[in-house]
Amino acid sequence: MGKALDMSQTQRERLSFLELRAFFTGELRRGDIEARFGVKPAAASRDLGLYRKIAPTNLDYDPAGRCYRPTEAFEPLHEFHAERVLAWLLQGFGDGLELGLGQAAPCEGPGRLIKPDMGLLATITRAMRAKRALEVSYLSLSSGLSRREIVPVALADNGLRWHVRAYDRGRERFSDFVLTRIAKAGMVEGTVADRELLPADEQWARIVDLELAPHPGIAQPKAIEADYGMQDGMLMIKARAALAGYVLRRWSIDSTADHRLDPTSHQLWLRNPQALYGVESAALAPGYAKTAAAIDV
Repeated sequence: MGKALDMSQTQRERLSFLELRAFFTGELRRGDIEARFGVKPAAASRDLGLYRKIAPTNLDYDPAGRCYRPTEAFEPLHEFHAERVLAWLLQGFGDGLELGLGQAAPCEGPGRLIKPDMGLLATITRAMRAKRALEVSYLSLSSGLSRREIVPVALADNGLRWHVRAYDRGRERFSDFVLTRIAKAGMVEGTVADRELLPADEQWARIVDLELAPHPGIAQPKAIEADYGMQDGMLMIKARAALAGYVLRRWSIDSTADHRLDPTSHQLWLRNPQALYGVESAALAPGYAKTAAAIDV
């Protein structure tokens, strides 16, 4: 953002948020800036004016929607970092601005090998906000590259990669689409039906109670109880049915009724595998009987 190096740090943050909001949701209102930063309307108007001066071809005003929308010629002033943008989408912070600040203490993590394309992600999140369908080119493990018409309704992180929860018009069901396997995406004209929107996704709406315990094959179960802060030898967690299988696979939780999997690889055991009855994503749970699932289509 070389054209605006003389602005204050707080104003840079506001302009970063302004751009992020417009790009990934497809709409921006002065009130969004006011609510996010607690500034007065006049200050928010100045930020909008400055941004439009710096990037005059990035935003158009939509009188019908009473908001600004990104143009076809939109060119971000800021570099969008995948981890920060996805954190913002997931938790409402991480506004995408790389401040260059040092760490408060040395801290490292495994990082991610998979990073989605930001332009494609923006197309998907805009479609979600606008309740629109997308035509996508999707690369499936089972059938290769094909064209799908989908209605994206949610994003989900399975701990290793991100996927899009969407209504698949061809299969007439809600399915999961790995974000990085979507090669192209374009808006489809027309409205979507209620049956294609998130409230109609029963697997998303259903909450499953999972009872986790140290694997019975572990010699020192107290160590596992300490790891996970268990109470009375058990950890209770809730997960959406659409995501429960991902949770169980991510943490290598033995989901067999007789805890027969190797405890050296599966330190946790699902005490109530019956909770997975009717859960489509259970096909991913370690050791659980395989069922037809809308996973990795």
